Amino acid sequence: MAAYAGGLQTAGLPSMTMTKTLMILAELAVVNWALILVASMIKAKGWTPAGLLAAMGNRDKVDDCSGFPARTDRAAKNMLENMVLFTALVLVASVGGVTNPQVEIGARIFFWARIVYIPIYMIGIPVARTAVWAISVIGMGMIFASIVLAMP
Repeated sequence: MAAYAGGLQTAGLPSMTMTKTLMILAELAVVNWALILVASMIKAKGWTPAGLLAAMGNRDKVDDCSGFPARTDRAAKNMLENMVLFTALVLVASVGGVTNPQVEIGARIFFWARIVYIPIYMIGIPVARTAVWAISVIGMGMIFASIVLAMP
């Protein structure tokens, strides 16, 4: 394993660099997967025997839900939607060799805003939810601005 200047390990290939921004992306992918799993189990009431069986089944007949289970499900879907945009920006910056520190700062802002956003959405605090979402968009905007500024 080879290490780059920031101390993260790579697979040892000279063309590979595991940046802190890419690590943030990988960490958010794990958070997103865990949130989808938790939302699914809450929606199915996976802590009950019938709910566990439903969660492990085909889910052909899923009941509509409201309140906390519905908000948790929407938080998971919103995270997935935002991860698509964040992933695209991070990969373009990485492949394009954009090394501006604003990329990592933007990724960190996005990361922490999304971590705060999840419980706020699940609990149901609407104005705070929107404000924290806007902060995550600012983080993505910082990455995008760095990409645009790096263009020849």
